[in-house]
Amino acid sequence: MKSKIIILIGILIFIVACSNDDNFESKINGRFTGTFDRNGNISNVELNFENGTFSGSSEIIKFPAICSGKYNRIGFNKIEFINECPWTAEFDWSLILGGVWNYTFNENELTLIRYHSDNGLDNTEDKYILQKIIE
Repeated sequence: MKSKIIILIGILIFIVACSNDDNFESKINGRFTGTFDRNGNISNVELNFENGTFSGSSEIIKFPAICSGKYNRIGFNKIEFINECPWTAEFDWSLILGGVWNYTFNENELTLIRYHSDNGLDNTEDKYILQKIIE
């Protein structure tokens, strides 16, 4: 009897986890506009998400550096961006949209936050605040 209960609990956890992934994809798929902020320096940005891929642009060239690539949800509130574009060496590569970010959804608002603790960037916070464009 105990083994049946454990199996049932496992199945329920699996179902909830799968539905959360579907919910994540339905929330993130689409076009977002908003701002990027690094220590009070702000730029307008646009990001597009579609089934595991992203693309975007920034009002200020390479602040932040957004091009295109893939993304993966990692755990409950983390997302990893994999940049697929080549970049030149004349700017701060920590501005490239890549690596692991914390995220939150609030209605149609997506917030992405990353803190730097290496590359001499202690106490630096990068933050995207994005609104989903409903068309």
